[in-house]
Amino acid sequence: MQQEPFFAFNSYHIALAVIGVIVILARWLPRLFSKREPAAAPLMILFGAAAALLIPGLPTLPDPRQTPLPWELVSELTVIVALFGAGMRIDSLRPWKRWKATSRMLGIAMPLTILAVALLGTGFAGLTVAGAILLGAVLAPTDPVLASDVQVGPPHEGAEHPVRFTLTTEAGLNDGLAFPFVYLGLIVAAEGLNPGSWALDWFLRDVVYRIALGIGMGWLGGRALGFILFSVPRGAVLANTGSGVIALAGVLLCYGSTELIEGYGFIAVAVLGLTLRRIEEAHHFHRQLHDFSESIEHALTALLLIALGSVLPILFVDLTWTHFAIAVLLILVVRPLSGWLALSKTDLDNKSRAVISVYGVRGIGSIYYLCYAGSHMEFTNEAQLWSLIALVILMSTILHGFTVGWAMDRIKED
Repeated sequence: MQQEPFFAFNSYHIALAVIGVIVILARWLPRLFSKREPAAAPLMILFGAAAALLIPGLPTLPDPRQTPLPWELVSELTVIVALFGAGMRIDSLRPWKRWKATSRMLGIAMPLTILAVALLGTGFAGLTVAGAILLGAVLAPTDPVLASDVQVGPPHEGAEHPVRFTLTTEAGLNDGLAFPFVYLGLIVAAEGLNPGSWALDWFLRDVVYRIALGIGMGWLGGRALGFILFSVPRGAVLANTGSGVIALAGVLLCYGSTELIEGYGFIAVAVLGLTLRRIEEAHHFHRQLHDFSESIEHALTALLLIALGSVLPILFVDLTWTHFAIAVLLILVVRPLSGWLALSKTDLDNKSRAVISVYGVRGIGSIYYLCYAGSHMEFTNEAQLWSLIALVILMSTILHGFTVGWAMDRIKED
């Protein structure tokens, strides 16, 4: 039997070492230039791409266009943990008027963004109507994962600035609210542009029923989990153990059960976090739950961003200048303008309106939605969609990631 060389360079071990180096460098290098929270997300993507191009022996990750399932599962788990964390961050829901900006961002800015992106897709990128609708739905939501730098702080910190409150609640709810438009794209791809045959069914099932079910299941899940954590048995409640894994268990239970009955799990886990946070509000366990889920979120995000960077050279093969123009228009014109218009009837000053309008970060949620759609149906323009969405994520993380600290400084309360 031939003996293996003493130094055997296993590709798996090379990958582990490279991931470790990238995460450390992405978190550490920005500290050499700024004391603000490091803009690690864009660096992880860029370093992941550089590693794929320059380091021999790295294992090849599955192409998300050909094998979407692993990308869908990891991005799905990352998003649902982030949505729960966003709900847990909100210390106070009242006064109710502070939700006005959020409701206008969800009810006005997001539909305007979907419409504008869909028109750009059909008019400039040559996408089919179904592909353009899907593109709008995928790119409209603010990402709850990569938008954490503009959100409110952990439980019990208080002093929630209106800008951070709006961006947190928007990111927590708009992922689920984009799902009806994902289904709309799938329906148009399957049945054609004939609203008379499917519009009512789409509205009643995918808009009314599934949204209502998501809200209801999230509220019930939050009340049930709160009862288990804080009420029974008296004198030996589970919250006193400090076991943060209950957060992940509760999220998985709520999300899975909601999806089983055809509700929107993304909405359910966000409402779960909001509801659970209202029970025994002063209890220290809320902070432990949040911190545990945030650690899981950060770990999954790092792996997913590095993985995305490693496949960028493949995804960018189909990139065109038209895609670049659409990405620039979305980030610098469509989202800011739709947000500015939506917030025109609020009490926010112009500086706050501008920050909310501009900082609609695109990221992990977009990966999930496109993988979900790709695993359910073959799209004519799927390669183009992946190229464009990967570019938008890269540009968004760079532009927003490196300027968010400066922007947040501008709106700090006196």
